[in-house]
Amino acid sequence: MAILDPDRLFPVDPNVRSMARGLYQSVCDLPIISPHGHCDPAWFAQNQRFSNPAELFVVPDHYAFRMLVSQGIELDALGIPKADGQKTERDPRAIWRLLAENFYLFRGTPTAMWLEHSFEHVFGLDAPLTADNADAYYDHIDQKLGEEDFRPRAIFERFNIEVLATTESALDDLKWHKQIAQSDWTGRVVTTYRPDAVVDPEFEGFHANIEQFGAITGEDTTNWQGYLNAHRARRAFFKEHGATASDHGHPTARTADLDQSEAAALYQKVISGTFSANEADLFRGQMITEMARMSLDDGLTLQLHPGSRRNHSQDVLATYGRDKGFDIPGRTDYVDALQPLLNAVGFEPGLTIIMFTLDETTYGRELAPLAGVYPALKLGPPWWFFDSYEGIKRFREATTETCGFYNTVGFNDDTRAFCSIPARHDVARRADCSYLAQLVATGRLRENEAYQVAYDLTYGLAKKAYAL
Repeated sequence: MAILDPDRLFPVDPNVRSMARGLYQSVCDLPIISPHGHCDPAWFAQNQRFSNPAELFVVPDHYAFRMLVSQGIELDALGIPKADGQKTERDPRAIWRLLAENFYLFRGTPTAMWLEHSFEHVFGLDAPLTADNADAYYDHIDQKLGEEDFRPRAIFERFNIEVLATTESALDDLKWHKQIAQSDWTGRVVTTYRPDAVVDPEFEGFHANIEQFGAITGEDTTNWQGYLNAHRARRAFFKEHGATASDHGHPTARTADLDQSEAAALYQKVISGTFSANEADLFRGQMITEMARMSLDDGLTLQLHPGSRRNHSQDVLATYGRDKGFDIPGRTDYVDALQPLLNAVGFEPGLTIIMFTLDETTYGRELAPLAGVYPALKLGPPWWFFDSYEGIKRFREATTETCGFYNTVGFNDDTRAFCSIPARHDVARRADCSYLAQLVATGRLRENEAYQVAYDLTYGLAKKAYAL
């Protein structure tokens, strides 16, 4: 008995459904390119068993626990660790029972589909999760996790992952990536340069971070040129450990291209702590342009993820720290915000800037027209709240007629939940094939072209955009 409908997400019309099914069958077994995400490289360095089902499916996954929190279940009860190290719920079976008792809350959501895909296709379960079978589910998954075939490296290989990118702070020593490289395992896990902690003046501990940045690079980060040299040194270090991209999570898409003397003066204000909120945003914007220029030298793809109003709940931030499900999309401007960056480097050959959004209203009005004319600019896939069938469909409908498929970069899963990787890629493949089938059915795309586009959306575009 299957938990999931094998024709899920395909169009209702039988002829179009048949076309979508054929397209999907041509790409469903292609290797997974996972060029942006937040899996822990220690999993693959140490290759130890995942501790229990709750730690695998609930505790690291804000998609799962934020829905439970929305219904009044406390983060403590879900085992989410506190920022000060105080203990929360430590009984993984109790956490799992909470998930099972409340699994109905996820009906109709992509989270339900991701979880059920994992239950069925990774762990071989054949009945939906309920309160009644919670313990049997837990015991089955826990037993599997004790087997060699369910160690992280074995699962990685079973998922047919060709390459997986993690994301590390500019201050990270990358010890887990070193350990992976020194092992005899052939799985490809690469890092991504994420310098927010030393770029965002409003990041907690920014001043201490800048001091550490100077110490680990041997550069004088009390001055502007030394600071830029420290970035160049760290980017080179990350490239040595497989990085092909940098990633920047800024509140806005603002960019700037100041004269270097102006930039140096702004940097002095930033490191002295005498800056305004506007100056902090201006500095972040200047650094995007500086990172793009560094990409011209070292070849790293630049990713910009603006528009998240992070840590919306101050109480949750204070008690549990960052990234606990309270990041909310906000209105974001791109046309004016990106103009300084694109005027500076938008026509540079070989440069790839991948722009993401959490503001869907900008797809047709701003982002697709920009990506449809500037050679350096590409559109990232629907992200975060819009990593879903409907989100992918809206994205394709709003952008394709203006910038086509080849100014986009395929799909990335952006996940901390390892077992959701094939599930998320499966949703993307089904959603894209359904859209392509509609184009064929309405005479906008030839059938042979649809098969080529399906391949490129699944595999080719991501490899090219991220130089993988």
